[in-house]
Amino acid sequence: MYLVIGEKPSVAKALAKVLKAEKKEDGHFAGEDCLVSWCFGHLAEYAPPETYDERYGKWDFDDLPIIPKNWELLVAKDKKGQLSVLTKLLNRRDMTHVVNACDAGREGELIFKRVYDLSGSTLPVKRLWTSSMEEGAIREGFANLKDGSAYENLCEAAVCRAKADWLIGMNATRAFTTKYYKRLTVGRVQTPTLAMLVERQEAIDGFAKEAYYKVAVHGNGICAVSENIKEETDGISIVEQCQGKPAVVSAIEKNRKKSKPPKLYDLTTLQREANRIFGYTAQETLRELQALYEAKLVTYPRTDSKYITADMERTVMGLLELLPEMLPFLQAGPVGGDVGRIIDNDKVSDHHALLPTKEAVNKDLGKLPEKQRHIFYLVGQRLAQAVSEECIYEETALSLCCEGHTFFAKGKTLVQPGYKGMEDRFRRYVQKEKPAGREKAGEGDAAEDIVSLPDGLCEGMEIPKVTAQSSRHFTSPPKAYTEDTLLAAMERAGSQAFEEGTEKKGLGTPATRASIIEKLVSSGYAERSGKQILPTADGKELIAVLPDYIKSAAMTAEWENKLLLMEKGQMDGGAFLRGITGLVEQVLEECSAISEDEQYRFHTRESVGICPVCGNPVYEGKKNFYCGSRECSFSLWKENRYFAGMKKTVDKKMAVDLLKNGRTHVEDLYSQKKGETFAADVLMKTEDGRASFSLEFPKKKGGGKSGRGTGK
Repeated sequence: MYLVIGEKPSVAKALAKVLKAEKKEDGHFAGEDCLVSWCFGHLAEYAPPETYDERYGKWDFDDLPIIPKNWELLVAKDKKGQLSVLTKLLNRRDMTHVVNACDAGREGELIFKRVYDLSGSTLPVKRLWTSSMEEGAIREGFANLKDGSAYENLCEAAVCRAKADWLIGMNATRAFTTKYYKRLTVGRVQTPTLAMLVERQEAIDGFAKEAYYKVAVHGNGICAVSENIKEETDGISIVEQCQGKPAVVSAIEKNRKKSKPPKLYDLTTLQREANRIFGYTAQETLRELQALYEAKLVTYPRTDSKYITADMERTVMGLLELLPEMLPFLQAGPVGGDVGRIIDNDKVSDHHALLPTKEAVNKDLGKLPEKQRHIFYLVGQRLAQAVSEECIYEETALSLCCEGHTFFAKGKTLVQPGYKGMEDRFRRYVQKEKPAGREKAGEGDAAEDIVSLPDGLCEGMEIPKVTAQSSRHFTSPPKAYTEDTLLAAMERAGSQAFEEGTEKKGLGTPATRASIIEKLVSSGYAERSGKQILPTADGKELIAVLPDYIKSAAMTAEWENKLLLMEKGQMDGGAFLRGITGLVEQVLEECSAISEDEQYRFHTRESVGICPVCGNPVYEGKKNFYCGSRECSFSLWKENRYFAGMKKTVDKKMAVDLLKNGRTHVEDLYSQKKGETFAADVLMKTEDGRASFSLEFPKKKGGGKSGRGTGK
């Protein structure tokens, strides 16, 4: 008897069907020789700081850094029941081994490891690694199980990634929050991504548009345009010179050009296309793609490859024969078959590119939810494009000379539509569907227009008479990020810091980028405006106070590269985490040096009174009421030795009274001798810049002063 653990109930159900373990029991399926159970994604996460020490429940800069010696896992309340089921199954004596059937990637390793470690199991581990939930792929995967130790490096990278995120997130967030008296959330990948949004918005806000002018001349079916003209008067002058005058074709050049078909989709490029064409967020695309995967309609979603391996050639050829049955817009034309173009073993790591599955031909795709149908169509048509012929066109460029001024025109003649024909059919089809609540599908993204010039053009040809007109234009600011362009920027972020050929570049991974964007939005640091993603005021404020190395895309991309090296066994996890803790220490050291004035940048400081020593305003700090003059040492400490025995701290009302009148009435002072509270007036005097206190009681209780002391 052996145990199989999937990442989700739906996956476990599909596995159980193939393994003929379909008897439903408490938290698992049972068969003759195996049991199949499941996680609910991450059943456990690294515990928050207060789990290690209750004093961490109150955020205090002096408690940092928080670096656990023994990392503890915390199980969500609603998942404890399933963990209990898994723990019992993992410790059954009749089990020979356990199969890790969680998603075949870094996070799947982490999900399984945490459950396995919490259970205390010592069962041997085998690994199911498959890129499809098709029954054939599952059977093949079980026929080729590997020992769990083969994935130890991948698992170590997953653990180190999670610990790094915790260490930076917990320590940097607490450090900047306590220093600035404002919740400032810092993340290893989230913060550099936000920095890109802020940098782009600052460029837009600071852009000063400038006018420029163009002159166009028309004649004999030709429209030729000048280069940019800086001054309006110059443009008007050229129009006056050329209006009604002859022009000569001074140069003409024809070139045949080819446009290669696109590569297959990895997750990021699919998310970008779905955003550009349908307006779907990266998270929406991933969610619908995951649903299609679990329904056995597409291959593994979280891939970072755009190629397939050589051993898949026959499978893909068979898939191409079925494509017209799956995709209604392909019925109007043939599907190409140049599979060799999409084969590259060296560019496929854990998973090949996204593909539809053969099982999809047996499904009624028209009944899929709209978003899933659109995502499936995208994946299918991309395969059709990738194996199609090149698009070939002839480009003609000519120069037109009139009254000493040169104008330019370009035209294209389509020779072979190739993959572009496939793309156009898809665009026309989805435009008809008009996704509900969104702009027309593909608006502004249609295939490049083919503009033709008249036939028979030749050098030296004269146009007897042209019409001329000037038009005004403006330089454009950078465009705000959309989900499409932000994903692209995250993918290439920091690439200039790497040597040519470095495999891993960018912020996050294809599997995590969508959640990073969502975290920025949910935390209030970014917001969506149509397709645009813009930084909020809080987002701008956060980036304004953080040091460059925390915001650095290059540094974060370098960490991702190190995690990849770790997956390959080329880097030690301990060395990686030592680098992370070194960064945490650097953050704390620099936070310690933040001036008091800077700490109040998010708060308008309101004076609570006038310093009795130097006459400057007194402000409220976290632990005291302090003089605004750096040369003055006067301070009223909220917790001081004089009042400690009377179980009293100096509050704002007391401070205002003491600074204004030198005295304040307090009702709830505590007498340790009598074990009860009493009322008295607190009097304050200053000697050598320090405050001292005494008590004065109402006359009916005998009056007088007692209990003199200093303020600290």
